[in-house]
Amino acid sequence: MQEFRRWIILTWSVFVPLLVAPFQSKADTIDDSGLWLALFARGNIHDNSSCTGLKWWFDGHARFFDDTEGFGQSIVRPGIGYAINERLTMWAGYGWIRTSPEPNPNFDEHRTWQQITWSTPMARGSLGLRSRLEQRFLDTGSDTGWRFRQLASYRKPSCCSPHLTLVAWDELFIHLNDTNFGADGGFDQNRLFLGCGIKYNPRNQWRVEIGYLNQYVDRFGGDDTRNHLLSFNFYRSP
Repeated sequence: MQEFRRWIILTWSVFVPLLVAPFQSKADTIDDSGLWLALFARGNIHDNSSCTGLKWWFDGHARFFDDTEGFGQSIVRPGIGYAINERLTMWAGYGWIRTSPEPNPNFDEHRTWQQITWSTPMARGSLGLRSRLEQRFLDTGSDTGWRFRQLASYRKPSCCSPHLTLVAWDELFIHLNDTNFGADGGFDQNRLFLGCGIKYNPRNQWRVEIGYLNQYVDRFGGDDTRNHLLSFNFYRSP
């Protein structure tokens, strides 16, 4: 546990200073709006008694930009994990991404990824951390891009209704190397979500989170982009 606490302190020592980067944007920033739909599902694998710690993961995404008029990106990302304990799980998986950058042609991206997820209850809510390392392979270049992503989330039950939860999370993306497909080592993007979760039956495995997502993207060699997004996230958990 002491080593894990060191990991949290080290992660936040990097995460917090870089969190302000999106608010120190360049003068030339393009604003856009869109709609993001996402499905997150995970569960336990109980094939036999020796696999009680094994888990499965899946998330899928459909993203629309240009004031929701243009399809921008789809993601299919399965994975498998192992629970170290009730709070800490290690994961690994694969992702397929199709991007449609108007007016340029579509291109595909393949990713392998590894991550650690950790969560803990708090007096007035719950805190979650997710640290993900990605290896990216794009049709538009021959290099392997390495990227680190750190997400921190907080959820608090609403005092207005037992079915509602207040949700806030932020995810920071860092390129770890330069690539010939356009990645520039350093800050890549930041995503900030504010919204609420809805779950009508406490025994139901499904819930939905709806809110505003601010995505700030650092464009190497071009104008930065700030996307104002309506975000619908559907979750299934055991």
